[in-house]
Amino acid sequence: MSVALPASLKQVLDGQVFITVATVQPDGAPQASPVWVKRDGDDLLFSTTAERVKARNLSRDPRVSVVVIDPAAPYNYAQVRGTASVTTEGGRELIDELSVKYTGKDYDTFSGGRAGEGTRVVVRVTPEKISGQGNLH
Repeated sequence: MSVALPASLKQVLDGQVFITVATVQPDGAPQASPVWVKRDGDDLLFSTTAERVKARNLSRDPRVSVVVIDPAAPYNYAQVRGTASVTTEGGRELIDELSVKYTGKDYDTFSGGRAGEGTRVVVRVTPEKISGQGNLH
């Protein structure tokens, strides 16, 4: 069952905050990566390539945990646990949108022409539980 994000968390996510995404490796070990994020209602979207470990992990096991730290108050954080879905639809568009949000440049310009490398995917995280410290949960 999905849960709603608090307004304070939405506000942080709508800024230029990096999130840390944790997935489960085939041997059960955690794997964590910092990524750019976009909010779509109460869902979190991030971009990666199908070839990267986090995408392969999520395709096999959709359980995911995301940590969001408020850059203005770093002792305030939220852990969002949920389920991820992975699709190629909109992959290129999302990375361009995120690149403009975070760098002011389209992704091809920001990445030095590497935008065509790999198969771009969109990962949608649907929150199921939110915990943390401070006012973000």
